[in-house]
Parts: sequence; C-alpha cells; structure tokens
Amino acid sequence: GARDVRVFAHRGSSGLFPENTRAAYMRALAEGADGIEVDLHLTRDGELVCFHDPTLERTSDGAGSVSETTLRHMRSLDVTSWKTPRLPAAYGGISEQLMTLQDVLELLISAERDVSLAVELKHPSPYGHRLEDRALKILLSYGWDPATACIPAGKHRVEVSFMSFSSSSLLHLAEMVPSENLCALFAKVTDGTLEQRLLRSRFAAALRPVAAAVMRGSLRDSEALVWRNEVGIAGPGVKYVHQHKAEAKAWLARGSRMRVWTVDSDDDLDMLMRLGVQEVTTNYPARILSRLGG
Repeated sequence: GARDVRVFAHRGSSGLFPENTRAAYMRALAEGADGIEVDLHLTRDGELVCFHDPTLERTSDGAGSVSETTLRHMRSLDVTSWKTPRLPAAYGGISEQLMTLQDVLELLISAERDVSLAVELKHPSPYGHRLEDRALKILLSYGWDPATACIPAGKHRVEVSFMSFSSSSLLHLAEMVPSENLCALFAKVTDGTLEQRLLRSRFAAALRPVAAAVMRGSLRDSEALVWRNEVGIAGPGVKYVHQHKAEAKAWLARGSRMRVWTVDSDDDLDMLMRLGVQEVTTNYPARILSRLGG
C-alpha cells in the first residue's frame, strides 16, 4: 500500500524551518517522518556538523568555509534568521540550533519510536576519508552495530544509512557498513545542477565543460555501484527518474531499494508510487505523509 513508502525529512522539515537545525529535525519527528536526512561536514577541529554547503554564507550569518572554522565558532553563529525570524520555544533557543552528529543521535535515541537516520557525507572534503572515519567512530561510541546498522534505543532503534555522491566515500564505508545501508546519490546532469556546483567559481564559464564531464563520470560510477550491488540503495534525484524510468524499473526488479530526492509535489510522488519506489526524501514530510495516508 501507499504507506509502505518510507518518508525521510530532507535536512529535517526544511520547508517550514531552517534546514539542518534542531527545529527542523524536531519538527520532522513530530510530523511522523520515518527518517531524517542530514548533511555532514568536518570542522577544522575535527567535529562533525550538520550543514549543507561547504561555506557558511547561505544559511548563517558567518562567512568562510566550514572546514576552516571551529565547532565553537559555528555554535556562535545564527543559523536560523535567514529563513525564520522566530522559532517556537519548544524547539530550543537560537544558540541550540546548530547540530553536531552527536546532537542528532541524542535527539533520535530519545524519540521513543523506531526512526532512521540518513547521513550524507559531503565531498569533496579537504579532509578526505577522515570525514567517514570520524562519523563511524562517533556512531560506534553510541552503540551502533555495523552488522545490523542500528543503534539500540531502549525498546526502539535508530537505523543508520550512509549516502554520498562520491563513489570513493561509499567504497570506503563499505569496509564496515553492510551494502544495504549504503546509498549512491546521483543527479541528472543538467545546467541547473552545474550552475549550483559552480556558483562559487570565478571561472565558471571556462570550467563548465570540464565540470560536466566530471559529473557525468561520477554519475556513471554511482550507477555502477548500484548495478554491481556494491550499494543496496539507489539515490537518484526525481528529475533523473523522470528521464530514466527503465533503469529505475530494472533496479527495483532486481531488489535494489530506491530513495528518491527531493519529492515535494503530488505529481512526483504519484509517479514514484506507480514505479514502486520504496523511499522518498522531502522538504515537507507532513504533506507527503498525508498524501500517503499515514
């Protein structure tokens, strides 16, 4: 039935609240999302923060690279006013909104229900695979069991999956993580995504053909991981699925899971349900859950 589709909150309930904040994550849990998707970057002092961009400007009042700042500095930033002037008091104060991986785990472990955590490892990172190693180390310290991919939480559990656009990140994780908890992300190569990738580049026009080739190469790598069953979850963008229904059907027929992002419209959801996609990632979990009847 429709409610067999599992719903992940994209950076939390980020349609309503600032992405990757305590408020967005708490709201997603309150709305009944099956899982929460978070983006991880490593700070200069080796802490894992939930933040999407490699730079601070878009979603905070800071400037510069996440990788060159400290956790203490990031905690001092305002990561909410760019979107929401006032947060409900129940979701914590302004200074509590920046989340580390540990903060997210504490939140999910205390959810008093089964919940999934999808961590996206953001590359390229100046720290290479130290990003993955730090994430695994923190998870292990919380009782994460690589065999079950779960963290026990009283009578409940937190199931953890790992996502990346980087095939080398996924292959590194595969040394410890079961393939069914690895998700290869890929997007259709369009000018739109390239514009976003190259937004910060002064040489954008000259680099565009190069960047397109690199993205196509990484797209093929990611698809190959799914075809070879080295990862159990295919994570395409919804535009990709619209243009590659045959691949999607073949993956589903072979028993791969599909977790499609970012699914905010009824039309997209209906198309994915017809295909038999098992998981969707959305900025609006409440809306998608009500459409699914759960």
